[in-house]
Amino acid sequence: MKNKVVLITGGSSGIGKAIGMYLAKNGYAVYGTTRNKLKYSDFDHFPLIEMDVCNPESVQAAVLELLQKETRLDVLVNNAGIGITGPLEETPNEEILKTFDTNFNGPLHVIKAVLPQMRDQKKGLVINITSIAGYMGLPFRGIYSASKGALEIVTETLRLETKGFGVHFTTLAPGDFATNIAAGRYHAPVLDNSAYKLAYDRILKAIDEDVDSGGNPIQVAKKVHYIIGRKNPKVHYTVGSLLQRFSVILKRILPGSWFESLLQRHIAE
Repeated sequence: MKNKVVLITGGSSGIGKAIGMYLAKNGYAVYGTTRNKLKYSDFDHFPLIEMDVCNPESVQAAVLELLQKETRLDVLVNNAGIGITGPLEETPNEEILKTFDTNFNGPLHVIKAVLPQMRDQKKGLVINITSIAGYMGLPFRGIYSASKGALEIVTETLRLETKGFGVHFTTLAPGDFATNIAAGRYHAPVLDNSAYKLAYDRILKAIDEDVDSGGNPIQVAKKVHYIIGRKNPKVHYTVGSLLQRFSVILKRILPGSWFESLLQRHIAE
């Protein structure tokens, strides 16, 4: 596994930074991306390349910059993403589109940019970082869940379409981890005259508390390291607390109304 070249989008902070630091310590040639390198002039954990995943030209330029330095790319970790909360009815359309542009279109831009190189190498791995929230329609997080769920589904398509090229696709869905995602998340305002005011205000506080008390992102990094070491990665992986991981299994095996009742009771606690 030594000396494999890894590109991590959104690698300057949070889960992406944790993944990059862990892989770099284990001998990988790691490159992270950030929209503005000037903000990270003191960042010395691994090299950063400027990339805006929402801009295809920026993505192509960043991948070209990497390939000029390394001449190959073994692993892409599509980690860049943003959060969003709010009642669907009251969430501005422009914020919905922005979320999908970053969480869904963004990873696709990067995949399109790296696939030609991986095909030429006849080898490569793409790990799309999704979310356990992407497996279920959570109240007041529906847009985030939908954007991550869409990336889960399209990963299944890409596995089949690229099977003959030696390129592997998989997803890793984290639960709640202690990162700075809450600071950058868009929150639809809690309106005094809103029909959703009481429920949204209560759940919004619970969401932020879950992130603050979440697990160490190093767990995600270790899972990425494990996946890279698999000869034939599975379609989907999860990482998080036992309850969070078990919720995905329950969603698959329980009748829809039963799972919905369990979710409602958990949220009401």
